[in-house]
Amino acid sequence: MTIIEGKVAVVTGAGRGIGRAIALELAGMGAKVALAARNASELEQTARAAGAATSVIPTDVRKRDDVHRLLDQAASTLGPVDILVNAAGIGVFGQVTAFSDEDYDAILDTNLRSIFMICRHVLPSMIARGKGDIVNIASIAGKVGSPTRAVYCASKFGVVGFTQSLAEEVRQHGIRVSVVCPGSTDTTFSSDPHREGKVKGKMLLPADVAHAVRMLVTQEPNSFISEIILRPTQKP
Repeated sequence: MTIIEGKVAVVTGAGRGIGRAIALELAGMGAKVALAARNASELEQTARAAGAATSVIPTDVRKRDDVHRLLDQAASTLGPVDILVNAAGIGVFGQVTAFSDEDYDAILDTNLRSIFMICRHVLPSMIARGKGDIVNIASIAGKVGSPTRAVYCASKFGVVGFTQSLAEEVRQHGIRVSVVCPGSTDTTFSSDPHREGKVKGKMLLPADVAHAVRMLVTQEPNSFISEIILRPTQKP
């Protein structure tokens, strides 16, 4: 198993839910973690819970200048980025005929465009060093479409396709790009109609997704798990 102690990780969406769990997992393994999200107070709570070397960098991943500042500040304060986890995401749900342009733009900009911008900015350093791990958090909704989730599914299908293509583009440089597709997870995604009536005790926990990320970033150098589909043991 590869040891990540002392490595530099950037985690977006680190203020809550899956992103927070991943940040805590990596910090617990000894990584130096840059915590990114829009809500500074939530990031501070994550940093206190981590009790380790972390850097709080409030970031709106939809904005290119924020993305550049995040990665430049992480590199200058912690060191070159070894691990990038794109976990920031939002969901707005409803019939396509009633869907607003503003909600469409917010979902695509947060869930997909941000990943493109962040990867584009962090990759030159990884390529120059011949190593790096990028993990993009998608969803089962990136594998199977469903009603009232058309735009959300489009964003997550995009994450899966982007990840698969980027992985082939940079694997020759020693960089692994993987995607994790969790099923129903007990987070604050309360506006999703597909969560209504589901049993919380049967859903995945954010820590389950963090465990999958742990497995990806601790692979031996000649190993490459490109995709993980994660489901609850029982249908919730």
